[in-house]
Amino acid sequence: MTAQPGEVKDVVLADTAPIELLHELHAGYIKEWEANKDGFEYVMSEYLRISGLYWCLTAMDLLHKKDTFDADEVAAWVDRCRCTDGGFSAAPDMDPHMLYTLSAIQVLISLDRLTPEAADGAATFIKQQQLPDGSFQGDKWGEVDTRFSFCALACLALLNKLDEVRVDAAADFVLSCMNFDGGFGVVPGSESHSGQVYCCVGALAIADKLQWVDADLLGWWLAERQLPSGGFNGRPEKLPDVCYSWWVLTSLRIIGRMHWIDADKLRQFIMACQDGETGGFSDRPGDIVDPFHTLFGIAALSLLGDRSLREINPIFCMPEEVIRRTVQSEHLTNINPVA
Repeated sequence: MTAQPGEVKDVVLADTAPIELLHELHAGYIKEWEANKDGFEYVMSEYLRISGLYWCLTAMDLLHKKDTFDADEVAAWVDRCRCTDGGFSAAPDMDPHMLYTLSAIQVLISLDRLTPEAADGAATFIKQQQLPDGSFQGDKWGEVDTRFSFCALACLALLNKLDEVRVDAAADFVLSCMNFDGGFGVVPGSESHSGQVYCCVGALAIADKLQWVDADLLGWWLAERQLPSGGFNGRPEKLPDVCYSWWVLTSLRIIGRMHWIDADKLRQFIMACQDGETGGFSDRPGDIVDPFHTLFGIAALSLLGDRSLREINPIFCMPEEVIRRTVQSEHLTNINPVA
């Protein structure tokens, strides 16, 4: 869609778009996705398979259908992704990475299948990725990104092993990525982006350093991401995308500014991104659905208070009940509950 000068880039919601959450269709879509291992989309997504497993499992958990997964079978497959240095890869026989290590730990904790060996190994791998300036590289090849800072701290918080790394240094690096508009980028000096904001705000929440965030300035920038359709974009002059319903909304929740957006319009946009025939969510109404957008659409609806779904934790994007029984840091299990 190309906007004319002076026009806002946005989408128009059809009058026939779904207005209710299609629980059973979504559960069926995810179940079929996981079962059809010869499908083109499944085969082509091997490079992020373990994250796809996390998206599908968490979506089903929020829908009260986690039991459709065979916990022992899933845990055995995840263990095949565990590498000799303790990190996890996207699929067996691939290299370990911070992104996939977090997904693996999230899956194992959700299924109550985390072993001491896997926990200790993951903590060792993460500790080895912290650099002198407090940042984290994703793997041995050295790419630095605030996503990896979040992954590292989130993983260690879930393992109750934050003392394995220099948390204050990690927080200082994240704060160095803060911009004049209150947002955060990939590295210092990078453009503010909603996905990075979530990672940085989440990392600072885990580090118990949220007092250094300008909540009003950042809240304004995040609230400005809402378009007339009700959806959020990731940065100015971009189209809305249902995944930002999570990245933006949960960031607002963490800093206590969720009431600054129009929740009803956002809910309407999210509902319109459902496929009323196959189930699943797409980035925008009418596009092809996928497990990534399906999770974050459902997660955002949970955050908006949909009581047909399990309550979600805004930092870890996992059911709140799972976090309460896992994480020992009290400040991570009660994030602005009435904001």
